[in-house]
Amino acid sequence: MTFERIAFIGLGNMGVGMAANQAKAGREVRAFDISPAALEHAAAAGCMPASSIAEALANVDAVITMLPAGPHVRSVYAEQVLGHAPKTAVLVDCSTIDVDSARTVAAQARDQGYIFADAPVSGGTAAADAGTLAFMVGCDEEAFPNVESALVPMSRITIRAGDHGAGQAAKICNNMLLGISMIGVCEAVALAERLGLEPERFFEVASKSSGQCWSLTSYYPWPGPVPAAPSNRGFTGGFATAMMVKDLKLAQDAAARAGATTPLGAQAGALYALFDRLGHGGKDFSALIQMLRGRLEDLV
Repeated sequence: MTFERIAFIGLGNMGVGMAANQAKAGREVRAFDISPAALEHAAAAGCMPASSIAEALANVDAVITMLPAGPHVRSVYAEQVLGHAPKTAVLVDCSTIDVDSARTVAAQARDQGYIFADAPVSGGTAAADAGTLAFMVGCDEEAFPNVESALVPMSRITIRAGDHGAGQAAKICNNMLLGISMIGVCEAVALAERLGLEPERFFEVASKSSGQCWSLTSYYPWPGPVPAAPSNRGFTGGFATAMMVKDLKLAQDAAARAGATTPLGAQAGALYALFDRLGHGGKDFSALIQMLRGRLEDLV
């Protein structure tokens, strides 16, 4: 299946970069968002702003959504996408939502004859802008090649995690692990500093030792060793603390329903929620190091 016309709904910090990469690939992207400023950004990136979802859906080959939460996804699909998009269109939701919402929308789409996939992403705004996101997909096995093709302009790797809802399960578990590991890195860097060990030197040691992990080697919360990390930009951009709070709540809700024990996930959620309540929800989640260092005043 070829994808020439794409409807892209939801142009937030992630969505606008993702839509832009669809346009860069030569696809006609009809973009919609309730924010006029977001539509302007999409237009500047080569997309065609739509005045409504209905206008965006006309004659498209795929519908891609990037929305804030489960209720938004449920309502947009039930009220504005299903029955209005062409039945031949592949429907892909890239939002991070609860597993139940993903499965509910998938069932509704199947009942109306659509191909649907939940395909949340990992990589943050930098990867969204660069077209190097990792997609975790939940869909029917036979639908995966078409879903993967629809996502190619935005993707570094696309993995089918399983059937509907599996993409969201993978994302929730992955981000819980990420949130926990970043706290460990932040604590270690803060302790190293207190012990008189330069954080740059600690990076040199830990990145080549058993403490090595993605949060350390790709996202180090101290300026210098990893130039692309938000720590070099005053912790702006990247993955907002408020979004990490949201994802960890999804993980805890899922754990409660499944009867799983996740004490570190719960503690991580509490720490990021505290940091958010202190007014730093817009900062990258790695900025938590400043709270652990007792240097919140350094965050501007």
